[in-house]
Amino acid sequence: MRGFKLFVEAVSKLFGLVAILLLVAAVLVVNQMVFVRYVLNGSTIWQTEFVTYSIVAATFLGSPYVLLLKGHVRVDLIENAVGDNAKIALRLISDVLSLVFCGLLAWAGWIYFHEAFAENWTTDTVWALPLWIPLLPMPVGFGLLCLQFIADFLKLEEELQ
Repeated sequence: MRGFKLFVEAVSKLFGLVAILLLVAAVLVVNQMVFVRYVLNGSTIWQTEFVTYSIVAATFLGSPYVLLLKGHVRVDLIENAVGDNAKIALRLISDVLSLVFCGLLAWAGWIYFHEAFAENWTTDTVWALPLWIPLLPMPVGFGLLCLQFIADFLKLEEELQ
């Protein structure tokens, strides 16, 4: 189990780096778009779409890293009002519900991605980007998030022993 947890942690960190690189790319493309549009008086075809998809992909792919660091927003009003055993139960319940939710989104995202890939869907823009490319981060991100939740379960189990 230790090997699994280390593997998931490494993958979460890797995709955290991928998310950072996607955000940096989005910032650079916005700067390039502004330069082309307002300095060179040229047209921009792909930049807005690239930036939008990059930011969404960074959100999905970076979410396991955020969970690894416990960087998500959490309301702990009830947790602070109960004892230690109840805190563990609340954490377990919320993690199980989150895992189920993320698993369903990973599955639905995979179906949507596969349909777009199999039927060669493209975006309705001049760029006509194959739609499977911006759809792929959803099942990948939620799938990795499920793995991170499972690794968190294993850590919780160790804490309880």
